[in-house]
Amino acid sequence: MFLKRLLYYLNPLTLFGKSNPDFNLRFMHGINRISILLFLVCVVVMVVRALSK
Repeated sequence: MFLKRLLYYLNPLTLFGKSNPDFNLRFMHGINRISILLFLVCVVVMVVRALSK
């Protein structure tokens, strides 16, 4: 359930959809998506570094 919701949230097709007319809320969701993507990239980099030692 959590993974399904996370994948829906990070899906590029839903990124540009008109889900909410409020600009501030859409901007906040965009910033949240960027921060989640950056966090996941950092976790992958940390795992790769740990496995390469």
